[in-house]
Amino acid sequence: MPLRLAIGLGVTAIAFAIAGRRFFWLYRLISSGQPAPDRFKNVGQRIKAEIVEVVGQKKLLQWTVPGIAHAMTFWGFTVLILTIIEAYGDLFQKNFHIPLIGHLAVIGFVEDFFAVSVILALVVFTAIRVKNSPQRENRRSRFFGSHTTAAWMVLLMIALVIITLLGYRAAQVNTGDFPYGWWAFASHGIADLLHPLGTGVNNVIETVLLLANIAVITSFLVFVSYSKHLHIFLAPINVATSRRPRALGALASTPDMSMENIGEDDEVVFGAGRIEDFSWKQLLDLATCTECGRCQSQCPAWNTGKPLSPKLLIMGLRDNLFAEADRVRARNRAAGVDVPTLVPSVIEPDVLWSCTTCGACVEQCPVDIEHIDTIVDMRRYEVLMESRFPTEAGLMLRNIENQGDPWGLGSSKRTDWIESLDFEVPVVSGTIPDDVEYLYWVGCAGALDERARKGAQATARMLHRAGVRFAILGPKESCTGDPARRLGNEYLYQEQARSNIETLTSAGVKKVVASCPHCFNSLANEYPALGGNFEVVHHSQLLEHLVTAGKLTPGGGYRGTVTYHDPCYLGRHNRVFDEPRTVIDAIPGATQVEMKRCREKGFCCGAGGARMWLEESIGKRVNMERTDEALGTGADVVSTACPYCMIMLDDAVRANQKEEEVRVLDLSQLVEESLATPVGSTSGQADPAGSA
Repeated sequence: MPLRLAIGLGVTAIAFAIAGRRFFWLYRLISSGQPAPDRFKNVGQRIKAEIVEVVGQKKLLQWTVPGIAHAMTFWGFTVLILTIIEAYGDLFQKNFHIPLIGHLAVIGFVEDFFAVSVILALVVFTAIRVKNSPQRENRRSRFFGSHTTAAWMVLLMIALVIITLLGYRAAQVNTGDFPYGWWAFASHGIADLLHPLGTGVNNVIETVLLLANIAVITSFLVFVSYSKHLHIFLAPINVATSRRPRALGALASTPDMSMENIGEDDEVVFGAGRIEDFSWKQLLDLATCTECGRCQSQCPAWNTGKPLSPKLLIMGLRDNLFAEADRVRARNRAAGVDVPTLVPSVIEPDVLWSCTTCGACVEQCPVDIEHIDTIVDMRRYEVLMESRFPTEAGLMLRNIENQGDPWGLGSSKRTDWIESLDFEVPVVSGTIPDDVEYLYWVGCAGALDERARKGAQATARMLHRAGVRFAILGPKESCTGDPARRLGNEYLYQEQARSNIETLTSAGVKKVVASCPHCFNSLANEYPALGGNFEVVHHSQLLEHLVTAGKLTPGGGYRGTVTYHDPCYLGRHNRVFDEPRTVIDAIPGATQVEMKRCREKGFCCGAGGARMWLEESIGKRVNMERTDEALGTGADVVSTACPYCMIMLDDAVRANQKEEEVRVLDLSQLVEESLATPVGSTSGQADPAGSA
């Protein structure tokens, strides 16, 4: 007994010393990052996230077969913590049992049930891994060779944990030391096989497999601390410290660009040019990545042949983090060694600029990594510190700075779209009139692009028809700054935002309705950080309210099938999924057909992240990929609620030479078309003024 106790405790002490040293090193490395404010507020939401995402495995269960297998493994090892306690207890006392619950038959059954479940999950993982061989087998781990080898080692070690566990429990049954009865079905089943060996041999088997079980568990602890499976320990922390209620919508940080609180000798860095420029939460993200590839599988850039893989981007930064550890960086800086910037030494420029900031990666990540904030921080550094960005973006940025819109058409064109309306739209010159309920934020595209104007005009007519009093800023409206911000020009964004906030505040605006989801997101989610607090709704939400309240009743002017495209900044970023579909459902002659990738899994049109103004010369065009899917539904109309999406999808429909068969319409245009003839009319589809 003393010998096996000494061996068990000795192995444990060695493993804890090695793993503890590693975890302390990781703690120092991650905590050396920049501050990440508000990561410990909203405690209730963080507890809920732990229950839903960690314990409940919600995101993983969206991928049915591997999700169930992972959930059973996670729940199995959570429950089997009891068996670890029992194993260490057995080192001291052969018939040890946990006080109060150590003789309950149900505990024995639960332990064996989850032990068998883990074995079955391993069979599933093995089958999946054999079927879907990783594409990057030559990628090396600093400590365990190829990542493929490391993955097989994990499966082997988990299997050994369960095999040694059930083996020594079975031997205990035959030696009379096992505290549970026949409900522990697996242990007793294996015990029947070992029984003919006799009590003496079973005593030896019990001791050997008990020590083997402890050795495998402690070795696994060391292995995990040096491998990608570090997420076993870091994922709960990362989920708990992720942005709440969610990491989409606004960007995580709004840096102070005023320079007022910066001394003459202070080194000013905007964005992230080197690994130490990231916040500690972003560094935690890097260390937490599971390399599962769910982000990559949903990324519009990766799915259309672009070099951006959110998974590989995070892995590349993680490798740089570990290679350029804090003590190495400090030595280099002290010696005057110039540390290369992340772009292009770690991340290729084409990777960085391929992102549409659609949020699919963040939505899918099972451990709540915030990819978009990391990408935008690197873009900020490239734009503000290095003046390196795609050349075609320069014109867009100059146009916003000089003319207040990305096209450079100027404020004098902002009211041209209302000329075809047969009613007056008040243009705010001073304070917004008392009888006006909403300030209609038309947006640059809605006011200035020929196709997007039709959507804005239809929205105005629908609001007027429903009796909603609204006004516009006209020449006083200017770009919200969203394209500049997503491109990385935080300074220009803040200049635009502060100017717009001053305009809205001086006009006494309280409630805003916006047609562009990018404007909607900026006004509702990002302007508050700069002092702009307004009640903001998207026009699809307002239409749904008017239809539901009976103030706007669609008619029978449209009869056909409609597939709705979820704009990323309306859907994933702001969770507006149901309202547009409710409006379409209210149209008597409309039959909805969904694309395979819809709602939370909706596929980007390709315009976000300032990609609207950048050339797309690598791979397949994102808007073509999305439109191919829309055309595959056989719908007569592709409807959306975003002027960017409308332009991109319409371009792709025309490129496919399908404009005579399929129309791209804003939600408001579709409602307006339905009102052209009364319900029950058999006159067919109408094409009222303002429809595309």
